[in-house]
Amino acid sequence: MANSLREVKQRISSTESTAQITKAMYMVSSSKVKKAERIYKGYQDFMVRKADLVRQMVAKSNEDYIHPLLKERPVGKIAYLLVTSDRGLAGAYNSSIYKAFEERLKEANQENENIICGAIGKQGFAYLKRKGYPLISDAPTLVRDDVMFIDVLPLANSFIDSYLSGEIDKLVIIYNHYINSLSLEIRFEELLPITSLEKMESSREYIYETGIEKTLDIVLPMYIQDMIYGIILDAKVSEHSARMNSMRNATDNATEVIAKLQLLYNRARQGAITTELIDIIGGANAIGGDA
Repeated sequence: MANSLREVKQRISSTESTAQITKAMYMVSSSKVKKAERIYKGYQDFMVRKADLVRQMVAKSNEDYIHPLLKERPVGKIAYLLVTSDRGLAGAYNSSIYKAFEERLKEANQENENIICGAIGKQGFAYLKRKGYPLISDAPTLVRDDVMFIDVLPLANSFIDSYLSGEIDKLVIIYNHYINSLSLEIRFEELLPITSLEKMESSREYIYETGIEKTLDIVLPMYIQDMIYGIILDAKVSEHSARMNSMRNATDNATEVIAKLQLLYNRARQGAITTELIDIIGGANAIGGDA
């Protein structure tokens, strides 16, 4: 009985330690969510204004001018970019990306020779490598919690160069879109070719020193870079939110386990005390009887 009580007490102690860790991680993630959400929403305003400006430039360009990034062509090879995390403990944040990616390939009946993949985050890179998918890079793109534009620039440029050279015909990014602290949504964003820029008329007139076409040659690749950066900001908010909810659930589960173990310990303790009392009373009665 003593050994059993000691084991239950040890389990209570270890579970309490786990609950303290998960609670601390929940508080850290909660703080990161607020900061990342504020940055992402601020960047959204910038992207709306930039998209409007690019639309106006496209509308003002010559009808015969079609930038290679705007031109659709027969799709031979598709590039997929999976936005995942570097660490685990985020619930279904990464696994939902993998599932959506697999379903997309199955629906489109695409073979490995028709696709090439990239990953942001160690988790996604390990998954793609384990599954044997063709990779655009030998290493994952690592993104810090405070996402910096320079972190994603090399990967964005590699996709742009691959599209311009004809190595790929479409770029699709798969990521978790942040709706609120309780809801995430898997999204497939087709960035290349650029088809989301509908022509937009404006009363404003701009003067382009190098000409509108040459300006578009510079602006459109930058627009793709900014779009990828914005998507990663969105995904980072989702990651922190998923980890926050995961740690909160883990803390709640640990609390329930502690309560059950404490009840078990109390019952076992009461049983041990009752047994001891019975032995004492029985011994006292035996001594009294002999007297």
